Amino acid sequence: MSEMSFEQLLEESLKTIQNGEVVEGTVIRVKEDEIVLNIGYKADGIITRSEFTNTPGVDLTTLVKEGDPLQAKVLKVNDGEGQVLLTYKRLAAEKGSKRLEEAFNNKEVLTAKVTSVLEGGLSVIVDETRIFIPASLVSDGYEKNLEKYAGQEIEFVISEFNPKKRRIIGDRKQLIVAKKQILQKELFERIKPGMTVEGTIKNVTDFGAFIDLGGADGLLHISEMSWGRVENPKKVFKVGDKVKVLIKDISGEKIALSLKFENENPWIKASEKYAVGNVVLGRVARMTDFGAFVELEPGVDALLHVSQISKEHVEKPADVLKIGEEITARVVDFNSDEKKISLSIKALDNVMDESASEEDIQE
Repeated sequence: MSEMSFEQLLEESLKTIQNGEVVEGTVIRVKEDEIVLNIGYKADGIITRSEFTNTPGVDLTTLVKEGDPLQAKVLKVNDGEGQVLLTYKRLAAEKGSKRLEEAFNNKEVLTAKVTSVLEGGLSVIVDETRIFIPASLVSDGYEKNLEKYAGQEIEFVISEFNPKKRRIIGDRKQLIVAKKQILQKELFERIKPGMTVEGTIKNVTDFGAFIDLGGADGLLHISEMSWGRVENPKKVFKVGDKVKVLIKDISGEKIALSLKFENENPWIKASEKYAVGNVVLGRVARMTDFGAFVELEPGVDALLHVSQISKEHVEKPADVLKIGEEITARVVDFNSDEKKISLSIKALDNVMDESASEEDIQE
């Protein structure tokens, strides 16, 4: 047998590899976009950034370092430059596919970072395997702006698994719904009418505000926002506001809320403040043909009848008064049961006339 050269002996001692084979090696050099791997073959293995991860623009030096052991799959034994082209992500994706299949079968809750926001949903990557979460399964309600999820870690389950069609669907909605059902049950076991609770304004409409109580929403109707009159809820509340509210009523899953706390009821001391004969200051709130309603304080209105506006004949209140005008009048009637107060400017004028006449007599 003829003697072999050193190069021949070295080549014989090195293993042979083929396309598709899984090899193990050690990282000997790392650049931002390339990893060089010693795989015990006559040529080193190269893993490009695009074959290492599906995450675009990542710096490979932040993911691996020299000396790290790494497993990869052979794409080409000779890439034309005498190097072995390897892929890490495809091997990881194969393993990831099996991992996701198990998660699908076991209904396992997964956590991953949102790598991209698409027109119809979100994309996440688990073990180099892409998972699509449709916009309809991102939350339990309509999400107008999905961009807020970019870069966030979210929880989800696999609701559809079809690797042959490259269709792996994630579902975040069912987790949110399930969690809310638990919170809702706990909330309804804890609350009852008459309790004061804290919530967060979730939505404001022309007729009221919906408040998240931590498990269910309650409605704060416009008529329950104040003892006084609220014209526009959107000028009083905004989404995200924290507010303490009174639970007025619970009917099934409907919760009626109120900000009209009884200890703040202006009618509690109204009999003293607005006793018959007292002179009061008020603001014209609204008018009809028969009189003007005067707000004495938020929640307490009084009627100034057209016949009590002046000693002179007044056809309509609007002829002499205007909305928002402050007036001084005398209380001529107070009914606590019906919460009705009657005012008179004419009575005030009569007293002033009587006082003037007395002064004239004394002189």
